[in-house]
Amino acid sequence: MSFPDLVPELAPGLPELRGRLTANQSLADITWFRVGGPAQLLFMPADARDLAYFLGNTPRHLPVTVIGLGSNLLVRDGGVPGITIRLGRGFAQTSLEPGQRIWAGAAVPVAKLARAAADAGIAGLAFYRGVPGSVGGALRMNAGANGRETKDVLVEARAVDRAGNLNVLPLAAMGLRYRHSSVPGDLIFTDALYQGSVGDPAAILKEMDAVAGYREANQPIKERTGGSTFKNPPGHSAWKLIDAAGCRGLRIGGAKVSEMHCNFLINDRQASAEDIERLGETVRARVKAASGHELSWEIIRIGTPHPGRPTGEALAKEATPS
Repeated sequence: MSFPDLVPELAPGLPELRGRLTANQSLADITWFRVGGPAQLLFMPADARDLAYFLGNTPRHLPVTVIGLGSNLLVRDGGVPGITIRLGRGFAQTSLEPGQRIWAGAAVPVAKLARAAADAGIAGLAFYRGVPGSVGGALRMNAGANGRETKDVLVEARAVDRAGNLNVLPLAAMGLRYRHSSVPGDLIFTDALYQGSVGDPAAILKEMDAVAGYREANQPIKERTGGSTFKNPPGHSAWKLIDAAGCRGLRIGGAKVSEMHCNFLINDRQASAEDIERLGETVRARVKAASGHELSWEIIRIGTPHPGRPTGEALAKEATPS
């Protein structure tokens, strides 16, 4: 499937653009699930000023979707209409500030941020070694692991809005709670400032190694997966509810519930995005029927299905026992 090419429509009005515009760019190649259709228009800005220029000079009726490293993402098979923005190397640097503070661009993998902090003797960010994805996604989802979250170490973030304006967001303004932020969806994070404490690099690296070892032993990180699929309901573990509902190893098409950790869905037989989403909705329905608990997706689902195929809402309805 391909969309109408937006480049000839937009490029003449962006003479100072330095980033790259690509029509009908495959997104399956850059998501960890390795599924999904194309982006109608993929824009990779050169830096924050280039991003602001682009957003301030493109028609407002075009929807804008932002993706990061593709780790916590399911792109539906029909692709993503409108503009998809992916931040690249212009947003992939870290820099130190006095007082055990560190800046990180939104495209920096959080594991890399953890390593940069450790090398500088900044303690407190080692938990990021257990989080897949980038700084931008961590800000949007208040990502965390091993009992700590982004909100525990964040000072402020900077973001560009749909009109191309730069916004500075102190921690208190971001509304961070479990796997959620209240930052408006049209703001695109560009970088963030983190606060740690004085630490010994060798001790921090040892802590990071322990985090990495736990993940490798307990999570299917070598599979084509999107990380934790569902949020933990208050007072409960999603994986335990899924296991109790008999879903460990459950398969639909080429998608399967991991037998190692059943809050992970795996593409192990050339699954489609529909297979994965249908499997997820089936798991949600079975958990609801077995325990009364409603699981909420942690994985972000974007785009549209193939024409004539069911939407996410329809898949959820189909999975619900009548």
